[in-house]
Amino acid sequence: MTDPNDWAAPGAQDAPRWGERVPSAPPAPPSAPTAGPGQQPSASGQQAAQQPSAYGQQAAQQPYGGPGAWTPPPRPGLLPLRPFTFGEILSASFQVFRRNPRTTFGTALLAQVVLLVVTVGAAGGSAFFAFSRVESALPEDRDAVAAGAVATVVLATLVPVLLTVVVSALLQGLFVLETSRQLLGERLRLGGLWTLARGRIGALTGWSALLTLAYLVAAGLVVGVVAIGVVVGTGPSIGVGIGVGVLLGLGLLVLGVWLTIKLSLVPSALMLERMPLRAAVARSWSLVRGSFWRTFGVVALVFVMIQIATQVVTAPFSLLFGVFGSLISPTGDVDGSAIAVAAVAYVLTIAVSAVVTAIGSVVQAASVGLVYVDRRMRTEGLDLELVRHVEARGRGQVDLPDPWRSPQQQQQPGQQFPGHHPQQPGQQHGPDGQGGAPLQ
Repeated sequence: MTDPNDWAAPGAQDAPRWGERVPSAPPAPPSAPTAGPGQQPSASGQQAAQQPSAYGQQAAQQPYGGPGAWTPPPRPGLLPLRPFTFGEILSASFQVFRRNPRTTFGTALLAQVVLLVVTVGAAGGSAFFAFSRVESALPEDRDAVAAGAVATVVLATLVPVLLTVVVSALLQGLFVLETSRQLLGERLRLGGLWTLARGRIGALTGWSALLTLAYLVAAGLVVGVVAIGVVVGTGPSIGVGIGVGVLLGLGLLVLGVWLTIKLSLVPSALMLERMPLRAAVARSWSLVRGSFWRTFGVVALVFVMIQIATQVVTAPFSLLFGVFGSLISPTGDVDGSAIAVAAVAYVLTIAVSAVVTAIGSVVQAASVGLVYVDRRMRTEGLDLELVRHVEARGRGQVDLPDPWRSPQQQQQPGQQFPGHHPQQPGQQHGPDGQGGAPLQ
């Protein structure tokens, strides 16, 4: 593709662009013959001596090397703007957290604290209220009140589950946007990310709710098959029912992993290309085609790393809890000291788990976002569009088109880069006008 902007570095009009090779210089004109003793040089010889050769002019204008040199891709931010390697995706996922911890880690940790408070308040408060009614009920009404208490507690636990679905969807969408901005050399505050995500929250939440419902239906199907085999069957038929349930669970697990990888890029398509949900599903399916195992490797490796880190960090607290518990209460009696130690250890474990989970949510969303960008670079040449966008921004051009939109969407008039504001050359800022800063 040709670039209509014809950008070149200052002082180098013919500087090569990324991926282009420098054309071979024409041979230097033959030098004028040297005048003999007592002879004046000819006019052509004087003109040739006064003018440098074309090769010398081109060499003076060539900042990247001699003929045939390769120009490396620009790197305005997180990674060079060209297809990524497997290791670059993993390392850059952690750099997203390190480069802007206030927005990424701070937002994720705040979300974990809110979920913890809501979970404790909903589950603990409903349990205390429900079972206090059971104790105060009359003996003949106690069974009915107990059944109502159990139902109340179960319904109350659904509140934090639904809130977890919504919060997880929001965090994933926000961190995908932050990853895309860091690739272009920008970083935003929470207000800027929220501005970019406006209008996409409903679709992203709906997609997370659909996934959660699918997982619950699959788990309920397996439990139902096993329960029917145990309740209805007798003798060997119980074992058959359990075996069928186990095989069904393994099959659904494999199917779930396959569908999860094939549809892992849906949030990125929803947030960056701002597609409808159905189009985003088809988009993810097509992008993962031909790169299933690479995508699976990134997603699975990041997930395993987060789980191992959580276990490694929380294991010492569980070990210390057991040691202090045996020292305080060697006979196993439950007293005030044992309860206090258990409470402190439980709170510390939850706090550490929340910190690790917050970091993990950033890394996981960033890794999926980088896989999405890499697939579009390899299949659509998105890297060229991003380079043009960075070059135009460096010249101070305003009202830039959105580089993340698909080629079909780019043909629609009026599609501007979300949150772009005029800026001075060399300056970068976020869409909120105050939250962005150039990455160092």
